[in-house]
Parts: sequence; C-alpha cells; structure tokens
Amino acid sequence: MSLKDSVAQLTPSLLEMRRDFHRHPELAFQEFRTSAKLAEFLQSLGLEVTTGIAQTGLVARLKGHKLGKTVLVRADIDALPIHEATGAEYASQTPGVMHACGHDGHAAIAAHVAAAFVGMRDQIEGEVRFVFQPAEEIVSGARPMVEAGVLEGVDAVVGLHLNSQLPAGMVGVRPGPSMAAADAFTLTVRGRGTHAAMPHMGVDTVVIASHIILALQTLVSRETDPVNTSVITIATLTAGDGAHNIIPETAELKGTLRTFDPVLRERLIRRIEELSKGVASAMGGSVEIAWLRGSPVVVNDAAMTERFRAIARSVVAEDKLLETPPVMGGDDMAEFLLRRPGVYFWVGAGDPASGKDKPHHHPGFDIDDEKALPLATELLAKAALEFLH
Repeated sequence: MSLKDSVAQLTPSLLEMRRDFHRHPELAFQEFRTSAKLAEFLQSLGLEVTTGIAQTGLVARLKGHKLGKTVLVRADIDALPIHEATGAEYASQTPGVMHACGHDGHAAIAAHVAAAFVGMRDQIEGEVRFVFQPAEEIVSGARPMVEAGVLEGVDAVVGLHLNSQLPAGMVGVRPGPSMAAADAFTLTVRGRGTHAAMPHMGVDTVVIASHIILALQTLVSRETDPVNTSVITIATLTAGDGAHNIIPETAELKGTLRTFDPVLRERLIRRIEELSKGVASAMGGSVEIAWLRGSPVVVNDAAMTERFRAIARSVVAEDKLLETPPVMGGDDMAEFLLRRPGVYFWVGAGDPASGKDKPHHHPGFDIDDEKALPLATELLAKAALEFLH
C-alpha cells in the first residue's frame, strides 16, 4: 500500500482524534488526558512509548528493519485559556479553554504518521522518534524535553504548523529565520494607595502604568532601526479590586517581546527594565520586573528546506507551494532546530467560505480539518522518510 493510500485509510481515525482533542483541551503542563490518549494509541501500534517527560510530554520510538539515522518528528499538544465561540459540533467542553492554535491537529497528525509507518517498517532505515511536547503556548515545554535527552542520537528534526490564514491545500516554508524569539515579562508597579478623590495624597499606580505602556513603544519606534523588526506588546493591565473610588497600591502589566536579532533582543530586554523603572521612579513609584525567557528564533536549515520543497512539489502543485514571510509569532520548536538541522513548515488549513479563517488565538478559530489534516500527514511522513536517507 502506498503512503497516500495509507493516509486515506487512516483519515477517519485522524479526524476523530483531532476532534476529540478539540473537545477536551488542556492547558500547558496539564495535558494529562491528551498525553494518556496518545500513549494508548501509540502503544496499540506496538511502539515503544515513554511518558512523563517534562511532566506531560511523551516520546514514541518506531525502529525500522534496517539500521540508519534517527529523525525526530515533533508535535505540540497544549491549548489556550480562551472561551470557544465557534459553535462547532466538536467545540470545547471545558469552559475557558480551547484549542485556538491547531495543536489538536498537530498531535493527531504526528500520531497518524506513526500509524502509517507501522506497515512500512521494512522500508524504514533507522528510527523515527515522535515527540509530543507540552506547554508550547507558554514556550516552556521544549527545553525540558531537550534537557531530558530526547535529542540524543537524533540526526534531523521536522515539524509542521497548521495555518488558518493560508487556504487549505497550500504549503509554506522559508529557509533561515522563520519565527521570532518570544519572551514574556511581568511589570509590578508599586505606589501608594489613597482615596480616588484625593490623588495628591497617594502615588497613582494606574497613571504610572499608563505612562510606562506609552513609553515602551518608543523603544521600537525611536530606538530600533526600522529595518530590524521587533514588537513590544502589553497584553494585560490589572489594578485594584474593581472599586471606583480607590487608587490601588499596585498595578501589574504583562507583555511580550518579539525579535529576530539576538543582539537587539538583549538590548531591548535591558531597555524595557531601564525605561520602566525610570518612568516609575520619576513619578514617585517603583517597578519590579520578572522575565520568562522564551524560545529563540525558529531557524530552518537551508539544505533541509530545499529537500522539503522537493517533497512538497511531489504532493502539491507548484502554485500551492509558497515561500512564506517571517512571522513575529514564536514557537519553541526553535529549541530543537537550534541543536539539530531540520525544518518547520506551514500547512494551510483555512476556508473563508465556511468562516474557518479566523486568526490563531481567536475564540472563533477553527480549521478545515478534512482537507488540511490528510495533506499535512502525508507531507510530514514524506519529510521524515526523506530525512532518514
């Protein structure tokens, strides 16, 4: 049976698994059900499965009948703290949590690549190592998996990301930097609380926080070379307990920094701290800053990218294969690509006609899984086989 025929045969199971994961999303490091379901499925195929890596991650090994190289296939498995608003039959049954980035599809795809390979062991030279990684959404799952040794003996890595902004049937990839480094920070502003009608008797943390938000934007617009891309976004501002007449003692800002240049990354990390503390001090308050140093830049190996393009051309028409521009979104697939040559590619999953074209991390996010998942499974399987040789 050909690989395409095998994927076609597995498609009902593939869609069922993705929709089951979508109904039961789990946040970072809480993916216990997802991990257990994957382990059960992979063990039923006869694979050697190790669970509990980086808390909720797992690894499944499929060894061919001949000795050879080892290729790592990576998939992420966590969801987001978003209340789903798709109205889909398979919508999230967990209030406030949903798969709004396609990780449910990634996990199902990788698992079914493994299922397709089980009947092809005699054609496989070496080992295909399937890594199901937790906590990508907080860029905290890949590094502990690497530290646990999942890359030992690995020669190449490959993975994919479904993309609702690309129509189903399209494939995108680019050599070199593909996705930005992603860092997160929390600024805690401290002042002096008082009655809102007597602001002169306190130090207003809400006003200080507002000035910090505006000042931080100048680090990109006035201190960074316009051709050197970066983003600073404050995504959350919280202060007080909801009263109309109290100036709170503290305010908290949560934000993200995205960069491609490692030198700029370090400079902006330093300047965010300097500027925030300077603004707060000048207004009579103070700031404490905590960083979650996230993933580095996702960098595709140039030679591996060209090999993947050749594979993609054997599956889709030339006009369906794009060189996608770099994006400011981050992904800790970067931790694997930093240490081994490989490629991370996009598979279109959008369908504007049915409304399945909302951006990632949107409460209405959904994908055309019937078109996207079989194609993604075939591409990922062919890439893994190619990189073994």
